[in-house]
Amino acid sequence: MLDFSIYLFYRAGTAIASVLPVRILFGLGNFMGLGAWLLLPQYRRLARRNLEIAFANEKSPRELRRIGRRHFQRLGANLICSAKMGSMPPEKLARYVEMENLESVHQELRAGRPVILLLSHIGNWELFAPLVPYYADYARIGTVYQKLGNRYIDEDVSRKRARAGAELFDRSEGFHKAIELLRSGGLIGILGDQHAGDHGVWTPFFGRLSSTSPLSGLLAKRTGAGVIAAAVHTEGPARWRMVFTPRIDSPRDSVNSVTLKGNETIEQQIRKAPEDWFWVHNRWKTPKPSFLLTHYKRGVYVPPETRDLKSFRILIRASNWLGDSIISMPAVRAIKAGRPDAHITVAAPEKIAPVWKLVPEVDEVITLTGRSLFSVVRSIRRQTVFDVAILFPSSLRAALEVWLAGVPRRVAYRGHHRRWLLNQIIPERSRLGPVEHQVIYYLQVAREVGGLSAPPAVRMFLPRGKSNGATAKIGLCPGAEYGPAKRWLPVRFAEVAVAISAQRPVQWILFGTSGDAEIGATIEASVGANCINRIGKTTMDELIAELSECALLLTNDTGTMHLATILGVPVVAVFGSTEPSLTGPLGSARHVIRHQVECSPCFLRECPIDFRCMKAVTVDEVVESISSLLKMWEVPLDSGQRAHSDK
Repeated sequence: MLDFSIYLFYRAGTAIASVLPVRILFGLGNFMGLGAWLLLPQYRRLARRNLEIAFANEKSPRELRRIGRRHFQRLGANLICSAKMGSMPPEKLARYVEMENLESVHQELRAGRPVILLLSHIGNWELFAPLVPYYADYARIGTVYQKLGNRYIDEDVSRKRARAGAELFDRSEGFHKAIELLRSGGLIGILGDQHAGDHGVWTPFFGRLSSTSPLSGLLAKRTGAGVIAAAVHTEGPARWRMVFTPRIDSPRDSVNSVTLKGNETIEQQIRKAPEDWFWVHNRWKTPKPSFLLTHYKRGVYVPPETRDLKSFRILIRASNWLGDSIISMPAVRAIKAGRPDAHITVAAPEKIAPVWKLVPEVDEVITLTGRSLFSVVRSIRRQTVFDVAILFPSSLRAALEVWLAGVPRRVAYRGHHRRWLLNQIIPERSRLGPVEHQVIYYLQVAREVGGLSAPPAVRMFLPRGKSNGATAKIGLCPGAEYGPAKRWLPVRFAEVAVAISAQRPVQWILFGTSGDAEIGATIEASVGANCINRIGKTTMDELIAELSECALLLTNDTGTMHLATILGVPVVAVFGSTEPSLTGPLGSARHVIRHQVECSPCFLRECPIDFRCMKAVTVDEVVESISSLLKMWEVPLDSGQRAHSDK
């Protein structure tokens, strides 16, 4: 009933339009378009965003506002005029439209070569349906169309288009009839400037990847047709110019190259009069859920010579914890690999921001220095507009940050009371089955947005081997921020250090936070001159620099343990209350020492009983693990023997 009511309103409007002169309709539509610009802010914002994408760094904000306003006026004028002109005889329409380079179409058709006319939503595009058959009445003319949502209006529009002699082919019914027409030497009109969704090839349009229909290229390769682009430019009040290009393809072109050439030609047409194009169409729509492009049927086509591809900007809100941030890095690498135009910005707290600068896939790091919510929002807003935000923390605060910053797509797990702030929810994996490492939790995010199932392989190099007898620097991290249940006994750490020092020349370097000062003092006193205590004295940059010089790290389950793995430093990690298969170190050069007891893993901050899981770990087995890894350090490694990991 609603569709029919809208149809009646549409027919009433066309009836009124039919009795008014075209020039009066043009002025009326111009005025109505200005009203739409004032009263429809959501479409005004869409047009402005599209203009910013197309003309980034080319036009000033003032110019873009002017183009946006004039676009609404032109669109109103052309739509109102088309309501009358669709029913006018072609010979009368011809008085309002000047033809340019129509000979390029005649030349192909008269030589017996079929033509694909690549059309676009420029100016009064509805003039193609009556005028092309009028001027090429010696050939079969057809058009591929997609039905309108209102079936009554669709039937009326189709009748008007067919009245001039054009054959109509419903896109949903396949293309065998269109192919038959082309093989008979006819002409097919195809609109080529719409977002093509999941069935398009992602190729640049105004330098930004957009899903583009490859139909023109497919039909051209299938039938040997030539592709000619055409546009109807608005020349003035009730005056238009229909312009035809020379053939834009060549017989050797691939489907993808024809598609790209079509985009480039339409872009040139739009640049002649930007206000004439249909900017309120979401041409650069961010697909949901797969805005990464790894799994799209037709994939991505960017020629090697393409320069200055505009970025698809992804903001990743990093975890507030060092260990979780490092575990999430494979997911960030998988996201970056998901599309060639991905620009990755990581927003991270000041204490861990330097770690993200170690990741080559990260293009930019926002250091969050303030504690207040609004200081974070201001930091994000100062950046170029982001297309997507991916949240790794599960907090309500993280979702509020990107929501208030105005990022249009906000992706994350459901988290704590924040679903209303997100518009793409990552489904939780089943808890049944064996324990999965937390890295899978983050990689699930990359998979759900269309990325790779695993990140590309990356090599982590062990420190280059040195001759026997050289002093080895060994890091020791005896604390753990989470609580004492994760800390092996300080006296045993000291005993290990003393035992290793008795075997070979070593320099122990203690790392940790100021909360580990008491533990550090105990170990330093036992080890003596072979120990340098850096607990609570390093910034993150200094920790990275000093840890990277170490031949090995002995540690509890800590963030520093994970930092060592991305620096390529071998790790001996003692686990007790936590689960190494869930949060253990990644990479190949690591030994995890853990004794399974009946109450582990408990994940408690403090042991409520006798600390049996940690007491079960002996000094001798830790010494043995360290000794075996130090042998790798002592043996010189050439480039073909370097250890690596694809985690």
